[in-house]
Amino acid sequence: MKYNVQSLKHILLKMEEDKVNNRPIGIFDSGVGGVTVLKELQKLLPNEDYIYIGDTASFPYGSKSKKTIIELCKKRIENLIEKEVKVIVIACGTATSQALEEMKRIFNMPIIGIIEPTVEYLNEKKYKNIGVIATTGTIRSNGWEENIKKVIPDAKVQNKACPLLAPMAEEGWTDNEIAKLAIHEYIKDIKNIDALILGCTHYPLFKKIIEKELTKSVDIINTGEMVAKELKEYIIKNKLKNENIKEGTTQIFLTDLECNFLNVAKSLMQKDNLNIQKIN
Repeated sequence: MKYNVQSLKHILLKMEEDKVNNRPIGIFDSGVGGVTVLKELQKLLPNEDYIYIGDTASFPYGSKSKKTIIELCKKRIENLIEKEVKVIVIACGTATSQALEEMKRIFNMPIIGIIEPTVEYLNEKKYKNIGVIATTGTIRSNGWEENIKKVIPDAKVQNKACPLLAPMAEEGWTDNEIAKLAIHEYIKDIKNIDALILGCTHYPLFKKIIEKELTKSVDIINTGEMVAKELKEYIIKNKLKNENIKEGTTQIFLTDLECNFLNVAKSLMQKDNLNIQKIN
């Protein structure tokens, strides 16, 4: 279904009139990577209901133009608004770096990305030497470095595009020899850092291998953890906490079911029965 401005305003107005506390939290990503964010949200906010959209038909976002990414994000946010979520998490590094500000401008809706909460954490820790690994599109946008230097002007940022990692994660290749070789090649030149940002939400799936490549003193940052803390604070501050006392539910929608999403998500969430449906 396509939405014009008036129909979207009608849905948003209806949401404002209804009690929003018990509405679900909406999350979207290009594929299975955002499940790493979903998992962290469920740890801190277990009583919330979640609606997750994986845009598997358009994966990967990292190689697409900014214009295309903006259009894809608009569509996914329209899907989530239709399902009457109370807040939206863009659980994708590429989408956050290239489309978050535009989405905030278009939609009168709380929308959170993965960059700002992570930069706040870096500042709290007083880190100055920072590594960033992300998709080609994210690194090309320079979104991480620009946002870091707004808050930490004297930060030194080492960026590295890792285009093979997200497709490998989608295939479940996160702990084999190919993954080890790829990660070694990508991060071998990143030296003398305090923290390494996993700037794509697929990358926490490789964390064990990455830890072996780096010294123990490096803080490997899973952006999902940062987003979960930020969202919990936002929900409490704005009195949006779900009033249910039981564990929340999770619905997953994919734009293409012919993919390896289910196998990777089952392993990541440690659940055999996942409620997965098709969405256009």
